Amino acid sequence: MLQLEKEHQSQYKISILSKLIATGFFSGYAPVAPGTAGSLIAVLIYWFFINSNFQLLILSAAFFALGVITSAEFERRDGHDPSIVVVDEIVGMWISLLFVQKRIGIVLFSFLVFRIMDVIKPPPARKFDRMSGGIGIMMDDVIAGVYANVLTQIFYHIFLK
Repeated sequence: MLQLEKEHQSQYKISILSKLIATGFFSGYAPVAPGTAGSLIAVLIYWFFINSNFQLLILSAAFFALGVITSAEFERRDGHDPSIVVVDEIVGMWISLLFVQKRIGIVLFSFLVFRIMDVIKPPPARKFDRMSGGIGIMMDDVIAGVYANVLTQIFYHIFLK
């Protein structure tokens, strides 16, 4: 049985670039909570390297497209929505940060709300989570990111503005 598993996996060679993207710069290999590790990588990239909503939007769109392709490769090799694939969490986290003020408290709030939305998967995220393929892997986190963004915007406008 183990031999068959190894033969199945060896049929799907994944390039180092695909691994880099799909695993969120290898954060998906974290032994505990790889999705949270990927989300944290997204926050760090946002905080230190992204200077505008335009940059964030372009990066989110590019990583979404790359994520659809690379996550599908991993799914073919490892089965449905492998835990080491966290590019979906990166894109979802970036979506949760679109058009919010770049302040530490707001970013932390958005991070927490995104992680909650990613875990509970409110409709229609759960529907996408059950889908196979790269679109399914990516879309449940995109939806979680949209929910987190809306809740962060509401929180900001009610309590911090």
